[in-house]
Amino acid sequence: MTDKGEGTMENSSQDTPQHSSESGADKRARASRTASASAMAAKVRAYAARLVWLVCVLAALVLAVGALLIALKTNTENGLVKGILNLADVADVGVFDLANPIKKFAEPDAHIKVALLNYGLGALAWLVVGRILTWVLRPRS
Repeated sequence: MTDKGEGTMENSSQDTPQHSSESGADKRARASRTASASAMAAKVRAYAARLVWLVCVLAALVLAVGALLIALKTNTENGLVKGILNLADVADVGVFDLANPIKKFAEPDAHIKVALLNYGLGALAWLVVGRILTWVLRPRS
């Protein structure tokens, strides 16, 4: 029983030097491919983090401009104003909707206060969610 164990160890020790010299080049090539794939994944994650942050900032900006347009009592028949208010309605994702406000205010100018509160909170929420998602996506060094 002892002889078999020793013979097996001798065979494995004889195979190891030859196998390690062949696998040394393979290991370096594999390490190079792994490093290259890791670098590419880091680039993709960094790009995705920037893209997510850009989308969140743009959504917050649309909500802030929408609230400003309502507060300034701009002409809602104007195409640009109507377009921004429609985008703000999309960016509020139904949570910060003006038709179903978080808080109702009494007159005068209740609709302005509702727009400032709801769209302001919506913009803040987009920025917070954007920062969290960016932190999750961005590669660590």
